[in-house]
Amino acid sequence: MIQAASKARAESIEFRRTIPILRIFDLATAKEFYLDFLGFSVDWEHRFAPDLPLYMQISRGDLVFHLSEHHGDGSPGAAVFVDMTGLKEFHQEISARHYAHLRPGIERMPWNADAMGLLDPFGNHLRFTEHLETASKNGSRKSARSTKKAGLRQAKRSNA
Repeated sequence: MIQAASKARAESIEFRRTIPILRIFDLATAKEFYLDFLGFSVDWEHRFAPDLPLYMQISRGDLVFHLSEHHGDGSPGAAVFVDMTGLKEFHQEISARHYAHLRPGIERMPWNADAMGLLDPFGNHLRFTEHLETASKNGSRKSARSTKKAGLRQAKRSNA
């Protein structure tokens, strides 16, 4: 009875989204990198007073970051792993912008993914990663991620 109640509580828990807070030190530099180079848009900006640090939300599609000038909000050198599709197209898009401070490339990773690592002007690491497709036994194509999920579902059923 206790296990059933515990399982029901666990099944009602849902994590919807994670929004990393990245520390920035210069608004113009942050906008040049995140808006002009990476193509994000400003959703909103907040200051408690005109002469106080900025806290802002930027987004591109479903990807959302908070950028903060506040001491204590995030640490320079944070790493953010972004799981995505269309990595090659994104790379072509940002490469065409000829950002003066960075020329990222795409690297094949041992876990069957392509990755593009970027270092923002404040020391934060952004790791854009796309899982590659693998051929299944019946010849259809599946992403490594969906194959892993299917395997986890099968293992869960076996243990039930």
